[in-house]
Amino acid sequence: RVKEEYGDLLFACVNLARHIGVDPEDALRRANQKFIRRFRRVEKELIKRGKKPQDATLREMDRIWNRIKK
Repeated sequence: RVKEEYGDLLFACVNLARHIGVDPEDALRRANQKFIRRFRRVEKELIKRGKKPQDATLREMDRIWNRIKK
C-alpha cells in the first residue's frame, strides 16, 4: 500500500512539472548533483576535523550540512 501511494505521489510530481514547464528528469538530475556537491563538502569538513562520515554523528553532519546550505 505504501509503495502504491508513493507511486501516486511521484506521478503527481511529474504531472505538476509538466504543467509548470519543468523537465522532471532534468530537475531530479540537478537535485542529485546539488546533493552530491554538498555531501562532498560535508566530507571535506569532516576530514579537516580528522573524521570520516562513518565516524561522525548524524547531528554533527546535519550541522555541517545546514551551514553549507546557507
